[in-house]
Amino acid sequence: MKGCSIDIMEKRNLIRTKIIQYLFHHPATSKSELARDLDLSMPTVLSHIGELLQDGMIAEIGEYASTGGRKAKSIGLNPSYCQSMGLVITANHLEMVLVNLKFEIQNSRRTRLKFSRNLSYCAEVSSQVRQFLADCSSDIPVLGIGVAIPGIIDPQKQLVTKSHALDLNNYSLQFLSQALPLPAYFENDANAAMLAEDPQKYQNAVYLSLNHTLGGAFCMDGKIFRGQSQKAGEFGHMILIPGGKICYCGKSGCADAYCAASALTDGGRISLEEFLTHLLSKEPDFLRLWERYLDHLAVLVSNLRMAYDMDIILGGDVGGIFAEYPEQLMALSEKLMLDNRFDPDTSYLRTCSYKKEASAIGAAKHFFAEIC
Repeated sequence: MKGCSIDIMEKRNLIRTKIIQYLFHHPATSKSELARDLDLSMPTVLSHIGELLQDGMIAEIGEYASTGGRKAKSIGLNPSYCQSMGLVITANHLEMVLVNLKFEIQNSRRTRLKFSRNLSYCAEVSSQVRQFLADCSSDIPVLGIGVAIPGIIDPQKQLVTKSHALDLNNYSLQFLSQALPLPAYFENDANAAMLAEDPQKYQNAVYLSLNHTLGGAFCMDGKIFRGQSQKAGEFGHMILIPGGKICYCGKSGCADAYCAASALTDGGRISLEEFLTHLLSKEPDFLRLWERYLDHLAVLVSNLRMAYDMDIILGGDVGGIFAEYPEQLMALSEKLMLDNRFDPDTSYLRTCSYKKEASAIGAAKHFFAEIC
């Protein structure tokens, strides 16, 4: 009898998880739609929806259009049920966001703080986080803090195996974890950006994080693929031009040296916004620089497409340019088609859902997954 009770509870928990995950990706639905799409009986749906309404995790948010009779109540996640915080650590800054259950940003802040291995850095990060949360002054519970870091991260061991950007080797994150006021989860920044995307839309996809440095990630069957030693997705250090420019990692010809945003900003001497202003003004030097950049990016994207045969999401700061200016995406697509003998078009090329906040949102989403 005890084993039977456990089986029943496990089944109920699985159904509850299915319903919550469905609601994560359907902002508004009805009980009949839930029953149909999840292949559940109406009594089962009514039982679980009743519990979730009582818990406050979901709410009735209006009425569904009906062809006749009484209008069905529309239900969806209650954004005020809980929140999660995302924190991005870079060499010179902290980026913080607070997101609700619908992944909507409630508050955000970017502050300058130079990274240091010293324990005083952990204390300062903790102070900044506590101040940010206090300034948000919300009664909605915050589940935890997802922390995104550039480098090879082992989330289970809370260890930075390697980070060129932060100059780290086998750096323990446990001191930082203990200093933070809430449970912490650590993730590679590009993996976190991939997690910010809709897993229903991108079950299998490559994510190119085109920020000051070039990162990457890819998911298979809706889950991040990490590889044997957490290095999967380090596309920035694939050799693009043998014997080419020196990369910050010490190798020659890495994709990062040609396709990161720093390739457009003279290593950060100008901002990407300044570059874009010059480009849109059609200044010849910047047009030529952009043309060379697209040539190199097209080679990288083409190689990734051949290797993985998945959608490729252009993310990060440069990905934001492609999202905002479709003509620039078209220019890249034209270059991809010049030597393409395998794809009839570039419909596999996608733009990111989030720009600067992607890594923070993706890291924060970890704690929402835990409540399913």
